[in-house]
Amino acid sequence: MQAPLPRAAVAALESSKIREVYNDGADIPDLIPLWVGEPDIHTPDFIKQAAAESLAAGETFYSSNLGIDPLRDAIARYQQRNGRTVTMNRVCATSAGVNAIMLACQTVLDPGDKVVTLAPHWPNIGAIPLILSAPVETVPLHLAQGLWRVDLDRLLAAITPDTRLVLLNSPGNPTGFALTREEQQAILAHCRRTGTWILADEVYERLYYEGPRAPSFLDIAGPEDRVIAVNSFSKSWAMTGWRLGWLVVPPTLTDSVAKLVEYNTSCAPVFVQRAGVAALDQGDDFILEVAALYRRLRDRTAAALNGVAGVTAPVASGGMYSFFRVEGLTDSLAEAKRMSRGAKVGLAPGSAFGPGGEGHFRLCFAQQEATLERALERVTGWLRRG
Repeated sequence: MQAPLPRAAVAALESSKIREVYNDGADIPDLIPLWVGEPDIHTPDFIKQAAAESLAAGETFYSSNLGIDPLRDAIARYQQRNGRTVTMNRVCATSAGVNAIMLACQTVLDPGDKVVTLAPHWPNIGAIPLILSAPVETVPLHLAQGLWRVDLDRLLAAITPDTRLVLLNSPGNPTGFALTREEQQAILAHCRRTGTWILADEVYERLYYEGPRAPSFLDIAGPEDRVIAVNSFSKSWAMTGWRLGWLVVPPTLTDSVAKLVEYNTSCAPVFVQRAGVAALDQGDDFILEVAALYRRLRDRTAAALNGVAGVTAPVASGGMYSFFRVEGLTDSLAEAKRMSRGAKVGLAPGSAFGPGGEGHFRLCFAQQEATLERALERVTGWLRRG
């Protein structure tokens, strides 16, 4: 009898190389872990207090699939404060940003639908359509004047009437790449002509170093456009372990997303949603402080890495990462494991991030300043030894 097996699309998925390095080195004493996208900053007390008060009040039951009204309203008001005409009927609370991406893809993708995205990219962006049996075409990013940029003509050429979805993470993980307003306008106009959905992963929009927030497709798209925006509390509000995110969708999709939430997670925990309300209503000053800190850490990281011969570390426009190339590196997974043990710093291997990633490492610089300084001394020392 044949052994029981998963369906082909699941069997073909690659395991996370980031997790492989993590699992290999997590128990190493005195290791500084910079391999996952997680700030080394505790969730602010006012957010934790809101969750504690909710628990004390006994809010441990199910909520609406779309989230409690105070959270959906807070998300809409947050978007409005940032200049977007988003109403509550378009907002869906989700159990993390990655859950939001999965729900969005489940909403619009059929097996065989074509998806276009950029590379290097966060592994989940490439994997989620594949889980749904939707093939993914990648358009490579490139370096121009020290920044990661997109070849807009090449991206638009890849988006045809046969393309169901273009999935764009901007500011991006791992590169820190960010679309300009003009690029977004060109993409939106093109997708209107081709009938292609845009799924905009904007989790890092407030961790942006060329202005108070990154350009958003919600700034230029109307509720009738085929645009879905994803966001999360994980990065800007230091809430990675809380697992709370949201979607902004055309109003014609809201009920469908609610049905999918029911069959995926039913709802996000109410006490976590109460924490989200506090984050949105009271967290603007915290975000500004964090963004200013990360800008300093970004600059310090780029300067340290670029001081090593054979290393190219572009300056990130946004996000929390340095995605840097090491000349002659051909097996970043094996080298990341060696660095964990030899330098006692955990980095993510570039090969985890799809086409164009090999030869690179990703370093999460969202750390306490003293911690990052120690990590950079170890990493640069290791790289200089070759």
